[in-house]
Amino acid sequence: MIWLTWRQYRVQTLVALGALVVVTAVLVATGFQLRDTYDSTVAVCGNDCGAARNAFVTRYETLSAFVTGLLIAVPGLMGIFWGAPLIARELEAGTHRLIWNQSITRTRWLSVKLTSVGLAAVAVSGLLSLMVTWWASPLDEVNSDRFTPLLFDGRGIVPLAYAAFAFTAGACAGLLIRRTVPAMAATLVLFAAVQVLVPYVLRPHLVAPERTDVALSSIGTPAEGTGNGWSARQIMLSGDGDDAQVTVGLVRTGAWVVSGDAPVLDAAGDEARGAEGCALRETDPGTCFAKSDLHVEVAYQPADRYWTFQWIEAGIFLALAGLLTGFCAWWMRRRLG
Repeated sequence: MIWLTWRQYRVQTLVALGALVVVTAVLVATGFQLRDTYDSTVAVCGNDCGAARNAFVTRYETLSAFVTGLLIAVPGLMGIFWGAPLIARELEAGTHRLIWNQSITRTRWLSVKLTSVGLAAVAVSGLLSLMVTWWASPLDEVNSDRFTPLLFDGRGIVPLAYAAFAFTAGACAGLLIRRTVPAMAATLVLFAAVQVLVPYVLRPHLVAPERTDVALSSIGTPAEGTGNGWSARQIMLSGDGDDAQVTVGLVRTGAWVVSGDAPVLDAAGDEARGAEGCALRETDPGTCFAKSDLHVEVAYQPADRYWTFQWIEAGIFLALAGLLTGFCAWWMRRRLG
């Protein structure tokens, strides 16, 4: 049974390994170049690093976007081209009947297929994730933005779990739909929906955020940095006169701010408007903040929770993959004749 599965998937496996070798060669070559550039510019820039950091990020941002996008896409491609045809192609062609009439049971047939091809899909995604995470580490250190949705999905251990989920979802789609092309389309839609919903709907609620008050007199711009780690991402002014209000979006190195832009508050915790809230159009809000006792309330996930989120999300997707595997086994025994 293992030999038969290899014969059926040897072309896809060899293509994936060949592509992995090519991508690895490119990442190794450019990865050492990236590190040399970092060591000769950013690492020796001292206290005035703004220009050096910006130049370093700009030089590699296109390649970084490509490799990150590739790693995000690979689990979905595994589900579409490996998972969806796994069972659907057999059912569509009717070859499953020939195998089941031999000494191979349905359970063994399914378990060998899911295990052998599924582990190969996870291994390919895992090796690529390892290489991309190593390659991008200097850029991630400079940007300190690994919590952003795209980078989080393209780093660490979660791509392995995504691959396991996408593969089993594709296999279940093939089992239910029994047609290869529609199953591939269903897998694409499902995986794309999950990749959009999880970062914005599920992930913010996995761990209760920290909450703090940040004095606006202590903040600066992201390039300047501040003593307490907080800086202004944007300052927005709305309204006129006494009803005018300023909202402030804050960022902190390595952290994930989940509260968004917040209105400025006075010492009593009430919303401050007009001149009291530094909301005069003829006055620079930043200059006014430096002389005030205004603050904003911020909810955020600290940088040291990054791997906590990685493990939690990986566990969720691996559990979903396990449930889908169990569903496939149940459906095949009970419903598939």
